[in-house]
Amino acid sequence: MGWEEHLFALFDDLEQQAEALFDAERDVELADRSRAEYHHVSLASRLMASLDREVVLDLLGGSTVTGTLTRVGAGWCLVRGQGQDWVVRSAAVVVVGGASDRSVPEVAWPAVTKLGLGSALSRVAASGERCVLQLVDGRRQEAVLRRVGADFVEAGVGEDGRRRVLVAFTALAAVQSRD
Repeated sequence: MGWEEHLFALFDDLEQQAEALFDAERDVELADRSRAEYHHVSLASRLMASLDREVVLDLLGGSTVTGTLTRVGAGWCLVRGQGQDWVVRSAAVVVVGGASDRSVPEVAWPAVTKLGLGSALSRVAASGERCVLQLVDGRRQEAVLRRVGADFVEAGVGEDGRRRVLVAFTALAAVQSRD
């Protein structure tokens, strides 16, 4: 091997070492950027990535909802478990178990996800189903949803469902269908 070949081999070796150092520094920089950018990830985006997964949602008031996450909307999600559906207000979720490690940014969500909690509750009201209102203070109320306002739901309660009450969305943790 001539001196030129030794010199080129030395340059190749130095170039490979420099590439390895660059790659190591780049991996550290990417990890730092990833950690720094994670503060932009919302709970809703993690839930969106968890569609069709079995989840456990611990709610304000101490109740737990378990089942398959089937829909995520603006401020709510739908969990199907044991033949009954739960409309869960996102602000009432304290802990999520079983969520995906990934997230889906809001710009990638379907347009239908823009529908708010009122839209989901309107569907329950239109069905005339008996349901259970799980409140954030831990109380439960059997009811039939009658009408849905901008920030409340009107429900018929009592044996015959004739007594009307208004329940603020902020008081709701979840609504479970009974029929």
